[in-house]
Amino acid sequence: MADHNESTPSRLEVAAVVSFYMVAALVMVFVNKAVLNSTPDLPFSFLFIQLFIAVILLHIGSLITSSPLGSFFPGSVELPAFDINVFRKLIPVVSVGVLGLALNTLCLRGVDASFFQIARGLLLPLTILVSSVQSGSFPRGPVLQAAAIVTAGFFVGVSPSSYFSSHTALDVSILPLIYGFLSSLMTAIHAVLVKSAHGHVGGSVIKLTYWTNVMSALGMIPFIAFNGEVPLLLDYITNGGEPLRVLVIGSAVTGVFGFALCMAGIISIKVTSPITHMFSSAARSVLQTVLGVIIFGDVVVLNRASSILVITTGTLYYTWVKFGGAAPRPPTKQPEPDLEKQQKE
Repeated sequence: MADHNESTPSRLEVAAVVSFYMVAALVMVFVNKAVLNSTPDLPFSFLFIQLFIAVILLHIGSLITSSPLGSFFPGSVELPAFDINVFRKLIPVVSVGVLGLALNTLCLRGVDASFFQIARGLLLPLTILVSSVQSGSFPRGPVLQAAAIVTAGFFVGVSPSSYFSSHTALDVSILPLIYGFLSSLMTAIHAVLVKSAHGHVGGSVIKLTYWTNVMSALGMIPFIAFNGEVPLLLDYITNGGEPLRVLVIGSAVTGVFGFALCMAGIISIKVTSPITHMFSSAARSVLQTVLGVIIFGDVVVLNRASSILVITTGTLYYTWVKFGGAAPRPPTKQPEPDLEKQQKE
């Protein structure tokens, strides 16, 4: 694992990492949405292909960094040997991750790109709740205020006039919202479980990423079978045409960008601060809304715009409380337990 660098990253380095992270995240959402619009009956096959591509790219990265070309790269990609004990220990965190990934994809399939961030708007409050339960401590007042703001933003967003848009029929199912809520809950639980998972791989982010991708790809196979996607996929391959082309190109693009996003996440831990990350997330929310309107013709009604604004404000306030200014007041008797160290958006 890399040590802390002596030199502080320059503004240019920070801007480059944040910009790349934002672009990769936006590409993932919009290409995923395009593929799911084109082949809505193959969500789990699509995820499997993405994960498989990420595993292949990790192997390529390992080959390159262990070759003479490795001197041109900042770090090395060391892949783990198979260990049945590690495999068993990682089953809980990977199972939760796979479930979250599947629910996240089903949510995105059922809602507009601009509404997707609202459907998953309870991620922060749920993460605070899960962290609190796990640590056995009660959140401070400002943390609860931030959670309340975000929750209010979510409920503004799920009112009917926000939910419906040009692509949404009036008899739309509430199911995508349930998927969004459950996917946020799984992500919150995963954020807590992944802390202990690092210990099973010697603290190596690359090794954990590799294990997670391999095991998640295997975990997608039952979903593919139960959803009846094998004959459908064979049918797409036999008939060809535009849907197959979108699936192949979309899988390649999201596989590569998903891998790049993972690498950017690792780099950003060293280069950016939590506050930088949250402000970039806020900017990404705005861009995602604008691009949803331009690319997919989403209609952003007042409730939807207000919801995104309130959720973003609550998230920024939480970041300021946790990492910026609002330090807790000196305790009168006993120090108040400082809560959720495990929060990771």
